[in-house]
Amino acid sequence: MKIEIKNGRVIDPASGLDRATSVFATAGRIVGIGDKAPGGFQAEGVIDATGCVVCPGLVDLSARLREPGFEYKATLESEMAAAAAGGVTRLVCPPDTDPPLDEPGLVEMLKHRARQPGFAHVHPMGALTVGLAGQRLTEMAELTEAGCIAFGQASVSIVDTQVLMRAMQYAATFGFPVWLQAQDAHLAKLGVAHDGAVSARLGLAGIPVVAETVALATYLQLARETGARLHVRRLSSAAGLAMIRAARADGLAVSCDITVQHLHLCDEDIGFFDAHMRLDPPLRSATDRAALAAGLADGSIDVLCSDHTPVDDDAKQQPFGEAEAGATGLELLLPLTLRWAMEAGIPLPQALARVTSDPARILGLLDRGCGRLVPGAPADICVFDPAARFTVSRERLKSQGKNTPFLGRELQGEVRYTLIDGHLAYSADRLL
Repeated sequence: MKIEIKNGRVIDPASGLDRATSVFATAGRIVGIGDKAPGGFQAEGVIDATGCVVCPGLVDLSARLREPGFEYKATLESEMAAAAAGGVTRLVCPPDTDPPLDEPGLVEMLKHRARQPGFAHVHPMGALTVGLAGQRLTEMAELTEAGCIAFGQASVSIVDTQVLMRAMQYAATFGFPVWLQAQDAHLAKLGVAHDGAVSARLGLAGIPVVAETVALATYLQLARETGARLHVRRLSSAAGLAMIRAARADGLAVSCDITVQHLHLCDEDIGFFDAHMRLDPPLRSATDRAALAAGLADGSIDVLCSDHTPVDDDAKQQPFGEAEAGATGLELLLPLTLRWAMEAGIPLPQALARVTSDPARILGLLDRGCGRLVPGAPADICVFDPAARFTVSRERLKSQGKNTPFLGRELQGEVRYTLIDGHLAYSADRLL
């Protein structure tokens, strides 16, 4: 279908394009950007983006789809609907499914099921070790051929550092990216909240910042030793960020991301045992939150992700220490990014880069036009109204997981249309 998106503010963070113009798409690709249609182009559908921003579809580096194995928490269909409603057109799903994504057949099955019109592009992260058990390496080459874009352990630590070193050596040999969450299994054992004044007052078992920095020190040293491409997932502390900055200053090519929850919330938001604030890693101090926001602004932190983790009500409506960690986030990634930009005085193109072109660069897909609005790029497009306000509610969320720390809060920035490969995957008013 030939589609014209007109009268919108078109922003392509990677090229610096930021002006009112039109975008033309056909056969799943962008074929032109400008005030005039390409030669021979006759629009079959027109989207009037008056008052809206037209930007690349969002790229989310951490979104659990809960399949296979956890369909009672969410289904592929429900989470793809959530992605489209949030303007997310490309996402990475961690390997902690049941069974874990440690065999090519499982990856191929997931990729096949996600290959439907209107579904976001899914990039599975393969398990670094068999069963995420931290003992035997997976067949990374075969998993890559099946569709894995990187390798990691989700939230599961590898206790045996010799296994980790061998995994990183193997990955480095073939250029496979390694994505790890920095959390020492022993130092974090039985903890449920940040180790500080709030956890002490509430009597909650704490996870100290050193649980992150000890693990991070190991990862950075092994990355230097092996030459592996390291991406640190879900950084949570000012101390961890300082280590990333120091490693980069020493010439180490390491990237990192943070979640929208850690960008806007801290341990004080736990209040009186609010289980919606039970997250992994835990919400850190207000000082840590401020440092992460500053790091995101100056580019020390590469990417902002949703860390979308649907949790069913039975698992979340428990005492804080027993509740399952996680929150839904695909539909809130954009408005929470805009909220940060507004509060920090960040220009809109720079803020959008953190959820479009920057994550596409981490995935190695920017040169293919992903996370871009340029002729020849995939027609993965988000059209949103930056002024529209809405209240987060269970009824509004498309995700099967209805639990988020932002329930009842008013946010600004509403997705109006989402195009994936030129297909209208979401329309707020159901009209084209």
